[in-house]
Amino acid sequence: MSPPAVEVTLQVNGTEHRLLLDSRTTLLDALREHLHLTGSKKGCGLGQCGACTVLMDGKRIKSCLVLAALATGRQVITIEGLAGGDRLHPLQAAFIERDAFQCGYCTSGQIMAGVACIAEGHAGSARQIREWMSGNLCRCAAYPQITAAVLDAAARIRKPSRT
Repeated sequence: MSPPAVEVTLQVNGTEHRLLLDSRTTLLDALREHLHLTGSKKGCGLGQCGACTVLMDGKRIKSCLVLAALATGRQVITIEGLAGGDRLHPLQAAFIERDAFQCGYCTSGQIMAGVACIAEGHAGSARQIREWMSGNLCRCAAYPQITAAVLDAAARIRKPSRT
């Protein structure tokens, strides 16, 4: 006997989505398999690598650990919803400038965690960034570039340019 399906209403990147899902479906699987938002990656499936990091109500979460049904009524932002149209988020731009990705698999999770780190006020130093982003792993070891990108973006966000 299969588990009961549940009706889930997700607010993702500013758009409401109504889905009928298996009650065991994680938010990550709902994003990737049902909404076709594949930027968040499925890494370990245990919340240890951070590849699936998204923002929910402005806080970083590991979407592989959250049931989609528990995200009903919450605001979810994925890497696909971070940029403002054609204008990259300052951290996305800094990742490009600092070459803060190598294979790219962890990049979306690193960026989402970095955005949260900045918003939480934990991007004042390289040491602080490393500590607060320690739950996001990079197998290619691009940590120095990632840290530099977060520092750059934090400075830009604190002191916006006039364009």
